[in-house]
Amino acid sequence: MVTQSFSARLAAGAIAAFVLAAPLHASEQGADLQPREGWAVHASIKDYPTLLADLKAAVRDHNMGVVTEAGPTDAAAARGITIPGNRVVGVFANDYAVQILDLSTAAMIEAPIRFYVTEGDDGTATLSYKTPSHVFAPYVPEAGEKLAAVAEQLDGVFGAIATAALRD
Repeated sequence: MVTQSFSARLAAGAIAAFVLAAPLHASEQGADLQPREGWAVHASIKDYPTLLADLKAAVRDHNMGVVTEAGPTDAAAARGITIPGNRVVGVFANDYAVQILDLSTAAMIEAPIRFYVTEGDDGTATLSYKTPSHVFAPYVPEAGEKLAAVAEQLDGVFGAIATAALRD
């Protein structure tokens, strides 16, 4: 087992704290998310508060629940730092949790699955998420194809939530 000295851990912690506390450069703040493997990325014409509210409404309308929310925007504002809107919204439902737990205890570490609402420099917002089939794929070899089927079902639910949230 490799151990670090106290001073090495302290230095690493100080560097990490500095990097995390440093304000983003303007070019990084509103950077648009780019499509990547396993992600659905949807630009919208809605502003950040509207898209966030519409996402939460769509989650409820699709019998899912907002389980978690986190974002640095309000905390940064309390510190006098202005950054674009940025919120992670964890979404899930107990019926899916029970099904997944029956197949793989380990896979439940991935729940809730998160939507990501980000504000661009132009005032519009983007809605992104990792598809449930991508999120649960590493557990399919252990849990079997039933897990893949539940994940594909969730793909449809998350796609429908995104479509509803993005609708004008």
